[in-house]
Amino acid sequence: MFDFLNTWMQTGGWIVAGALIVVGFVLLIYGADWLVAGAGGVAKRFHVSNLVIGLTIVAMGTSMPEFVVNMVSVSDHSTDLAITNILGSNILNVFLILGSTALLYPIASQATSRKVDIPLACLAGVLVLVSGLCCNGIMRWGGIVLMVIFVLYIVYTLRHAKDYADGNDDIKPMHPGKAVLLILVGLLGLVVGGEMIVKSAVHIATVAGVSQSIIGLTIVALGTSLPELATSLMAAAKKNCDIALGNVIGSNIFNVFFILGCSATIAPLPAYDGFILDSLMAALGCFLVWIFVMTNKKHEIRRWHGAILLLIYAVYLGYRLMTA
Repeated sequence: MFDFLNTWMQTGGWIVAGALIVVGFVLLIYGADWLVAGAGGVAKRFHVSNLVIGLTIVAMGTSMPEFVVNMVSVSDHSTDLAITNILGSNILNVFLILGSTALLYPIASQATSRKVDIPLACLAGVLVLVSGLCCNGIMRWGGIVLMVIFVLYIVYTLRHAKDYADGNDDIKPMHPGKAVLLILVGLLGLVVGGEMIVKSAVHIATVAGVSQSIIGLTIVALGTSLPELATSLMAAAKKNCDIALGNVIGSNIFNVFFILGCSATIAPLPAYDGFILDSLMAALGCFLVWIFVMTNKKHEIRRWHGAILLLIYAVYLGYRLMTA
């Protein structure tokens, strides 16, 4: 359906491929926003609470870029891109986004995050690492296990909704016609944007002679993490950094249990060169966050913690690029 994109890239080379990636990310981000706005408007019209909308529609909407890229990657048999998109996003979320945010302003943590969300994010990292060590990748049954855990997490979250902050007062009821239009346009933007990114990333990897995993860990992961980056930096500017932590940890949980679970259920995801190191880094990031917030009286990620996260990421990224 989108074979014309390959023709464009073969004709225009690097410039066209780079432009398509940029346009694809723009479509992904705006598409997710429109989808969330439309779906949230419909839910609000049926008197669904702000809290439930935030914990379901909005939370899933911010992970739509990763989800769409993964679905397109799996359908195109680019499994390396599917895995590294998630691992790269999770690594970026913790080391780069939380690290940068903590440098600007210390990040506070809520009790629920310390007791439930952060430990679950750690479990997600461990499960991916163990799957790579024991099964040389994530098999279909592993994807099903991840999906089951995700469903249990959603049920638990909705049952304990009162423990989570309600921050979606800006969602207003919407006329059904407008809501449907936003949902359809949002879905179209997500699909077209996802196709552009995946096909452009594969083309760049082929022309540059580097693996899809490196492109997935860097360009694709950074692009799909832009919503989390923007939200976290805005929260830091307003000195409301607990939102940044919840945003990042929630995204990491969705990425592994929902998106990686869906991807592996559709098609097994074999390990690639560097899988163990990347999954180890993703798990390490979550454990470091847990250690940071549990070892000081204010339960926060401090500025020097942020500096450590950024330093680790710089060393890791440098090593991966040199050994690519």
